[in-house]
Amino acid sequence: MTEKSAFTLLHPLRVRWAECDAQGIVFNVNYFLYFDVGMTEWLRALGFGGDAMLEFYTVHAEADYKGSARFDEMIHIGMRCARLGRTSMTLEAAIFRGDDVLTQGKLVYVHAEPKTQTKTPLPEDFVARVLEFEKVAPERG
Repeated sequence: MTEKSAFTLLHPLRVRWAECDAQGIVFNVNYFLYFDVGMTEWLRALGFGGDAMLEFYTVHAEADYKGSARFDEMIHIGMRCARLGRTSMTLEAAIFRGDDVLTQGKLVYVHAEPKTQTKTPLPEDFVARVLEFEKVAPERG
């Protein structure tokens, strides 16, 4: 679901020179950097920023490229929860220029105890906030 209207979080970002290749377009690996920025901003929007940040580990990441962002363009990073499991969640990410989808991605994160890095159930208050926040309810299970 990569329609812009499906995303509650749309974080603006201006493309910086260091993110571009010699042709002035965003180097493909930097879209994963944008996804990471989107994940952090999504957690902040849920109230889990700063000292309240939860511990998640990426266990899967993929991207499909549809177009290219260029130096100094304004883009928006869309991030939404597509699935909530017991210990993991799947986020859908998309990079937009206007209404055009440039890149779409899927990221799977596991919630873990920071000291042992052992997977643990998603906190109930986190799940409740996600369900309240998202425009489109994530799948459960």
